[in-house]
Amino acid sequence: MPELPEVETVRKTLKNLVLHKTIQSITINWPKIIKSPVETEQFMDALKGETIEDVGRRGKFLILYTNHYALVSHLRMEGRYGLFSKDEPSDKHTHVIFHFSDGTELRYRDVRKFGTMHLYKKGEEFLKPPLVQLGPEPFSEEFTKEYLEAKLKQTSRKIKPALLDQNLLVGLGNIYVDEALFRSAIHPERIASSLTEEEVTILHKEIIATLSEAVKMGGSTIRSYVNSQGEIGMFQLELFAYGRKGEECKRCGTPLEKITVGGRGTHYCPNCQKISGFPVS
Repeated sequence: MPELPEVETVRKTLKNLVLHKTIQSITINWPKIIKSPVETEQFMDALKGETIEDVGRRGKFLILYTNHYALVSHLRMEGRYGLFSKDEPSDKHTHVIFHFSDGTELRYRDVRKFGTMHLYKKGEEFLKPPLVQLGPEPFSEEFTKEYLEAKLKQTSRKIKPALLDQNLLVGLGNIYVDEALFRSAIHPERIASSLTEEEVTILHKEIIATLSEAVKMGGSTIRSYVNSQGEIGMFQLELFAYGRKGEECKRCGTPLEKITVGGRGTHYCPNCQKISGFPVS
């Protein structure tokens, strides 16, 4: 599933592709993707004649802003957007098509059909699901070391599932939690409330640093992820932990291990990320 860096990359490229384009009509081939409004006809009627004014992001959600509406879109596992000429054929996995007045089409393609779209009037998008309960952005002023420490002290969960909770912090998924924990020398099975003030300070810094570096490199290309212009992210070349089971740790040379934490495959270094605390020097 795309995480914050990948979605941010899609946002930037999508904005370059569709800004100021006017929606002439919409084709919906898989109605279950549209979660709000319930009637797909209302969805299509509302957006007909609307012009795309901006493309935003909240956590892992894209937000396409038109004159009067905010379209909240989640890509889930394999959702992709692409801009095409109306004369180019689409395949069976293309489920929503926005036909623009200039003869181009924004197509949403999703092999697994897990993606979602919610349409709200501008100003309502943050007051209703799925955005209403999301935690702060990692790059926001709200995400301070004190905030993170207070939230972690309130939970008895292990640190990895705690960080995956989008109500605590948005944008982090499996890849970047593994990376941030490795860089912080914190074992993924540590109880979140057991972290010391020093460890939380380091973790806070590494969450921001990891995501910032990933955004600059366009995210990670894991499985089928590409951005809306077909380009691939390159941060996977910089990964310390995720997907490197059995490979040597880039810091100490110990083979990396993979376990399951909170139902998610988790990569870590048994030497650098001691369950009891800091790594062996």
